[in-house]
Amino acid sequence: MTDALRCTGLGHRYPGAESDALDGVDLVVPVGGAAVVVGPSGAGKSTLLAVLAGLTRPSRGRVEVDGVDLAAASDSALRALRRRSLAVAVQNPFRNLLPYGSALDNLRLVRRTAGVRGGQEPARLLDALGLGDIASSPVHTLSGGERQRVALASAVSAGPRLLLVDEPTSQLDRVSRDRVVALLQRITGELGTAVLAVTHDPEVAAALGGVVRLRDGRIEQ
Repeated sequence: MTDALRCTGLGHRYPGAESDALDGVDLVVPVGGAAVVVGPSGAGKSTLLAVLAGLTRPSRGRVEVDGVDLAAASDSALRALRRRSLAVAVQNPFRNLLPYGSALDNLRLVRRTAGVRGGQEPARLLDALGLGDIASSPVHTLSGGERQRVALASAVSAGPRLLLVDEPTSQLDRVSRDRVVALLQRITGELGTAVLAVTHDPEVAAALGGVVRLRDGRIEQ
């Protein structure tokens, strides 16, 4: 089975920079697996996410998402990959959601945009992820933790092979944080979507497992 994500010798240097933002990163996340990237500010975590999302072309090395080489893929192929196999959830859930639509509306929109017709229906997906009680609620009326969970459910509603998550719990209280972590665990375990999360929270990293420590653009062994 193809890995959801595979990086080999990944390196990136921004134009005009004197040093690499990423230097020789090797990383594998299997389908249904999870990896958590931790490290200090300036370690290269944001650059790594941008490269893995196909938003920044790497300077060297190879990056494959669902078997597609991101460095070699055309812009149209990258757009198709993001519709079909790759989802991204950013820190602010409002950037992922229609605030005046319901949770159900948001999932339906993602599936329609991706052209998904089969698979798990949005209402059943929300139920499976423990969100059935807020399925009809407009997003702008939800709490921060509820919005974050709906954003994650929306991101995986089209059945991606890989979900990239940026600081999923940074603005949440402990109860909401624990619910988001539980949701991410269910996404990998029940939906089979691989998850790569960037976090500063050591408890979140420990709960999800597969910790990768990044410093000065390199993975610490």
